[in-house]
Amino acid sequence: MTHILVVEDEVELGRFLSRLFALKGFKTTHVKSGKDFDQISDFSPFKLAFIDVRLPDRSGIEILKMVKTTAPHIQCVIMTGYSTVKIAVDAIKHGAADFIEKPFEDINVIDQLIDGLLGNQKSVLPKETDYQRIAREIGCFLGTSRSMHQLYQLAYKIAPKRITVLIEGETGTGKEVLAKFLHAASDRPTGSLMNINCGALSESLLESELFGHVKGAFTGALTDRAGYFEAASSGTLFLDEIAEASVSTQVKLLRVLETGEYIKIGGTSAERTSARIIAASHVNLEEAVQRGSFREDLLYRLDIVKLVIPPLRERREDIPLLIDSLLKRYGESILFSPETVERMKLYDWPGNMRELSNIIRQIAAISTKGSVITPDLLPPKITGLKQLYPAAVSKEPLHFPDEWKLFSEKIMSIYNEQEQFPLEELLALMKSMEKRTAVAMIKKSLHETAGNRKETSENLGISRRKIRYYLNET
Repeated sequence: MTHILVVEDEVELGRFLSRLFALKGFKTTHVKSGKDFDQISDFSPFKLAFIDVRLPDRSGIEILKMVKTTAPHIQCVIMTGYSTVKIAVDAIKHGAADFIEKPFEDINVIDQLIDGLLGNQKSVLPKETDYQRIAREIGCFLGTSRSMHQLYQLAYKIAPKRITVLIEGETGTGKEVLAKFLHAASDRPTGSLMNINCGALSESLLESELFGHVKGAFTGALTDRAGYFEAASSGTLFLDEIAEASVSTQVKLLRVLETGEYIKIGGTSAERTSARIIAASHVNLEEAVQRGSFREDLLYRLDIVKLVIPPLRERREDIPLLIDSLLKRYGESILFSPETVERMKLYDWPGNMRELSNIIRQIAAISTKGSVITPDLLPPKITGLKQLYPAAVSKEPLHFPDEWKLFSEKIMSIYNEQEQFPLEELLALMKSMEKRTAVAMIKKSLHETAGNRKETSENLGISRRKIRYYLNET
């Protein structure tokens, strides 16, 4: 028989859970404090533990840590009130499988939670693949970095909860993609996902878009118009760059978050919305509060759950796969050489994914089909140097003799100290030129032998396999 541990100081709630679990055929042990918890000497029978986040003599997080240390096989669920949801989210980071809010509004949620956790007892793979599947379906690239997978696993657990989420991350990290994931993994994926950039519109236009307006509210308001809060009432409203909203708009947003009510521009009666709110900012909102540009009470309402997306420079291991993924997405048939990829991994990418995407598109646009992109074709900001061959990115490639001449002049210029050039950069350039020389010699010989590879192989003293290698045929 499955044995469930309940750590809850409210006697009635403990009895309720014990009866509920008994109806499902489970045995329950109910302890009311940290002191009672310490009396448990054998954790082996337990499969699940429901832990209140606040006990009279101990923190539920502390109990969670002890359970995960003593008996890591036990799946733990944190029980929390609305005001302590943030603590519960932290509990997930410490190993909790999930959290539920008190008071319980829907017993079916507890039933489904238990069935899901016990069903996954033998393997956690199905849950992992669920978040990966949703990410793939919306075109989100997770890569292999641990930080991104932990972020999306946490987002997957939070998505079905009807709580506000704040996303922070540098420009170009994918905040809108994460909002799209939260909506797709929520209990309202068929509802509308409405996105609005608070920094892209004037104050009056932003408020009109958010709250809607009534006929005659201003010049041009010929009819009543629904706003985003109304349109997303059965879905999700994503407020991007919320720090850019004016103080006046922040006051109105605070009212919606506190009461679920808003008034259309020119209207006189309050409307209600059930839209799930996700907000995002590329600036640190706590620092914005300190500067006086953002309301502290609004931050308190938004920051129930905060997800921070790591910048690309903190997950450089993903860059090779990202390049391949972006090339496939754009249908480009060019190849980045290993040296080029290594150079790109050294760059800090202040614009993150967006900058990487733009650079790949720029390079692809000026390259011929099937080209191999070498380090010297990267923008100077990545190499840290002036571009060696401005004409080399032209659609008309240089003839090898001209290219060799430029290369020689470049080397002599460096040797004569007419320009600065780091040794590592110089060695990479020479390695790239070495391969270009080999390709040029092979093509010249193939031309002279009318494409006879056997004769070319004998003339150059290399194998036919090596010819295929240099011509990127392997």
